[in-house]
Amino acid sequence: MRYRFNSARPTCSLTRPAILLGIVVFSLGAFALLPLPAGAATSPPNPNGASWVPQPAQYSEGSNLDQPVTMSDGTVLRADVYFPTDQKTGQPASGTFPVLLQQTPYGKQNITTSAATVIANTDAPYLVDHGYIVVISDVRGTGDSGGTWGLFDPVQATDGATLVEWAAHLAHSDGRVGLFGESYMGINQFLTAGALNAGSPLKAMFPIISGNDLYRDTVTQGGILDAEFSSFYLALVGGLNAANPVLSPLEDLGKGSSASATGDLAPLAPVELAHSSSLLQYDLPSVLGFETNGDEAYDQSYWVQRNPINMLQKVVSEQVPAFLVGGWNDLFERGELLNYTGLQNAYFGRPLLAPMTASQPVTPRYQLMMGPWEHVTTGTGIDLSKLELEWFDTWLLGQDTPLAHTGTPMHLYELGAKKWVDTDRWPTTQAAATQYYFGPGRSGTAPLSLNDGSLRPAAPTRSAGSSPVAFTGVSSACDVQTDQWSAGFLGLVSQSTGIPDLCDQNDSTLGAGPGALTYTTAPFSQAETLAGPIDATVFATATTTDTELVATIEDVSPSGQSVPLTSGALLGSFRQIVPADTWIGSDGAPVLPYHPYTAASSEPVVPDRLTRYDIEVFPTFAQVPAGWRLRVTVSTSDTPHLVPSLTQLPHLLGGVYQVQDHAGAASFVNLPLAPASSFTTPCTICS
Repeated sequence: MRYRFNSARPTCSLTRPAILLGIVVFSLGAFALLPLPAGAATSPPNPNGASWVPQPAQYSEGSNLDQPVTMSDGTVLRADVYFPTDQKTGQPASGTFPVLLQQTPYGKQNITTSAATVIANTDAPYLVDHGYIVVISDVRGTGDSGGTWGLFDPVQATDGATLVEWAAHLAHSDGRVGLFGESYMGINQFLTAGALNAGSPLKAMFPIISGNDLYRDTVTQGGILDAEFSSFYLALVGGLNAANPVLSPLEDLGKGSSASATGDLAPLAPVELAHSSSLLQYDLPSVLGFETNGDEAYDQSYWVQRNPINMLQKVVSEQVPAFLVGGWNDLFERGELLNYTGLQNAYFGRPLLAPMTASQPVTPRYQLMMGPWEHVTTGTGIDLSKLELEWFDTWLLGQDTPLAHTGTPMHLYELGAKKWVDTDRWPTTQAAATQYYFGPGRSGTAPLSLNDGSLRPAAPTRSAGSSPVAFTGVSSACDVQTDQWSAGFLGLVSQSTGIPDLCDQNDSTLGAGPGALTYTTAPFSQAETLAGPIDATVFATATTTDTELVATIEDVSPSGQSVPLTSGALLGSFRQIVPADTWIGSDGAPVLPYHPYTAASSEPVVPDRLTRYDIEVFPTFAQVPAGWRLRVTVSTSDTPHLVPSLTQLPHLLGGVYQVQDHAGAASFVNLPLAPASSFTTPCTICS
């Protein structure tokens, strides 16, 4: 049984040279040549019939490339403008059109290639043909734009606001602007919205795979550096900007740019070459800051300025509708759901960080589609371009569409059940939080595990009991984390080379060795859906002044196949929680613990003292068939995903933890479970 739509998964024999080779290939943009997985199961047709159809594709495309736009500090950014033309004459089409803007650090010429239509979910010709002007701009310090690039540098927010105003005044613009794009280009939409002036021309957004809190979502997990994705990302940005001086003129010539033909682009060469001189000008300074315990190592001012969550209130106050797209195995799996809850809460005057309540209303102005996707496979099986068109037709053209009226603005793919359903709030009202307690073994389902413990809904009654686990610094790479934090790229490599996707089907090696413990339930008597955020609360003693704990949730088949679903981690010194921002389940225990991750909140672990650790496990939405079991694997490392910093590692080395499972210190995992029959409303837009 496979849960994620992408069937490719790296095997356990993954080697460091293979990872390095993948980084090189990825950085050169060759990921666009890899085959994508087959389409997802579609939803039943809309029983009420379609009340919206795309306007006719009645235009062709013209372009004005490398248009200069001067920012408030005098820096000149460059943007490519694609506009509707008359199909017969080739001249600019008469009338006015809304403008769709995207800002990219990956080279604007790369975003509009045929491969980018699939990988970056940017089909500019489709949107232009249907009556929109499309603008793709290089973020400052990248591509053809001047200035210096920094990771989500706050100046990019004011740049975005300037670009929105500029786009609204283009020839043939009707003065209304929408933002679109995925990943960096999606996050930049929130930054731009946060810098808007009152009455801005921005009227709609369509952010795909965008984070909420970058420190918690992707940069770290539990305060431990996500070294796997950081390596890929540095290579991607550096590699593309190294290649842009060569690629950009070729792409411009291929699009028939008169500027390229006349040599007018020659002055841009020094700008592009300046961007590609060294990776040192990209994000290495922030990585070094993390390693040396600088501000970047904590959720403090550096990340606060860059976090989309701090822009959500402005999105709502400026009345900008937003359609969000995410994936259950995406880099921003956590944040995409919290962007939805934050926007819904803000619209109805509730706290951004709060869970939605069972009684609060919902608005169709803020919607979320969560699919069975990894980062680079997002949208597979769904016509996102058509969905974008309907969204922008709704809010930029004022058309009366189903999206404008839905009472179920959450569109979720139920893993395992392989179906799309509609619902309205998160956490779901159907699921009840249920504590499953760690207990002594053996379940007989984890032959590689040293303890093979049990997981029971009844609290333990014995007065003592624990299991030892050692900090090893390494773990099996055969798990869901490895592919998720490679942005799904390793899965695509696996598929293209024909290597069996063993780790997608079974991660049982994760529970082997002295650095892991497993706890498994009895078989479920009926099918259940695991629907929501998850907390793993571990009581333990340690011999060191810090701890690393990773909790992975797996579904176990009757034959012993261990299918990974989701995971979370926590550095012990970051164990402090903020009660006001922690989500509490119906059982009175945490389902989403909120840790401050500040320098002031960091507290050393006291050796041999019983300590509580509340681990935030990223959310999921997966059906567990009758006869299957659930398992939590508690490990002390997550290779190659998490790598403790140079300042964290000395406090972890040599650590041995005693994980408690008795009445006085009952470790548990809090699982949001609902009968599988609870989610029956089909998604009518998910085909």
